[in-house]
Amino acid sequence: MFRRLLKPILILPGTVLIFVPVLILFTTHNTGFRFTLMGPDRLLFWPALIAAVIGLGLAFWTVTLFTTFGKGTPAPWDPPQKLVIRGPYRYVRNPMITGVLFMLLAESLLLQSWPVFLWLIIFYVLNKIYFPLFEEKSLKKRFGTDYLEYKKHVPRWIPRLKPWTQAEKGGK
Repeated sequence: MFRRLLKPILILPGTVLIFVPVLILFTTHNTGFRFTLMGPDRLLFWPALIAAVIGLGLAFWTVTLFTTFGKGTPAPWDPPQKLVIRGPYRYVRNPMITGVLFMLLAESLLLQSWPVFLWLIIFYVLNKIYFPLFEEKSLKKRFGTDYLEYKKHVPRWIPRLKPWTQAEKGGK
């Protein structure tokens, strides 16, 4: 299973969380946007650390759910075969992206880098456009009415306060 996940992890979150931020830091190092690694003596270090832990936790949890219950990976070339409506997916439709956003927030804070924070905003906006235009259409095609019912009850970005249960179908 690890081999099956290695390529998607290196390509997808690896690009967003490592390659692009390193490229940003490299291209802005001789500008007024230099980065400095924040230490634990700084106040924002601890919220950044909490954001990193939340982000990593969500990422591992969602990938595990995709492989265990969805019988696939986060990669478009090896997607889940079953609709995953467990764990954080009962609260929000995109917890994996939420995890990545938390990790980008942690990076921008720990590196004290405005350009990396700007990348977080760009990444969020790109996903806000991509999901309704492409991802959700693909999920509708693959999972049909099950996905439409799920979509009707579970928000895309802002989590519900209570987890969705399929008992809520049809207004029950």
